[in-house]
Amino acid sequence: MSPKPRKIPMRMCVGCREMKPKGQLIRAVRSPDGEVSLDPTGKKAGRGAYVCLSAACLKRALKQRQLDRALEAHLTDEANQQLTETMQRLLAEKTMEDHT
Repeated sequence: MSPKPRKIPMRMCVGCREMKPKGQLIRAVRSPDGEVSLDPTGKKAGRGAYVCLSAACLKRALKQRQLDRALEAHLTDEANQQLTETMQRLLAEKTMEDHT
């Protein structure tokens, strides 16, 4: 008897609204103290929402206030800028990994 194939958890991107495997998305999290950040590990405590590892999806989620709704928080321009910079850094790191 062969082992059962593992079920892949699916999550919806708040930017493009597409269902994708959880591993292809990055989690934005609002911590219990109200701080919003991107969580590459997906393990931080707090309310989470998922977004594609794509600057375009994050930009759309921020512009349409989808991330605000999903995290039940009002994101300031400063928080939006920080999330955008973190996403750019993560994308740069991923590109470096792909080339090695």
